[in-house]
Amino acid sequence: MTTAQPYTTFGVVPMTTVARSTGLAFLQGVIGRRHPAPPFAETSDIWMTLAEHGRVVFEATPSQRFLNPLGTVHGGWISTLIDSAMGCAVHSTLKPGFGYTTVDMTVTFVRAVMPASGILTCEGKIVHSGGRIATAEGRIVDAAGKLIAHGTETCMILKIPAAGEAPDGVG
Repeated sequence: MTTAQPYTTFGVVPMTTVARSTGLAFLQGVIGRRHPAPPFAETSDIWMTLAEHGRVVFEATPSQRFLNPLGTVHGGWISTLIDSAMGCAVHSTLKPGFGYTTVDMTVTFVRAVMPASGILTCEGKIVHSGGRIATAEGRIVDAAGKLIAHGTETCMILKIPAAGEAPDGVG
């Protein structure tokens, strides 16, 4: 498992670059440092570590800066982790020229997360990938292998617009 920030370059990849590759090739490009890590990863300590067709793995480091007023890691941070894994599982199945957006997500929290929980691992797996809708499931476990949360997600598949065009469903 990763114990330190694995990336040093952060940014948004131009949509023309994203549109030229399969979803899997793009994700592997992030892992392989050919593309920058997304900006949210730097502040959230959430990192993609594996991408295969229909399956991705993320690692995340809970820390004191993510605590809610009750002293446990905020559920929003945990939701960001599982949303990332499930969404990227969908992305890994897409052909060139297509993207996705989350339309529905359900997360069940099984136990609290503390900074002492250690590095969390989140696996996202595709359940169904169609022409317009895809679904995925995810599981988060702590360093001891105990289940932290599980969930499902529905994503809309979108054609990446040409420069100057609005994405599907916008406008």
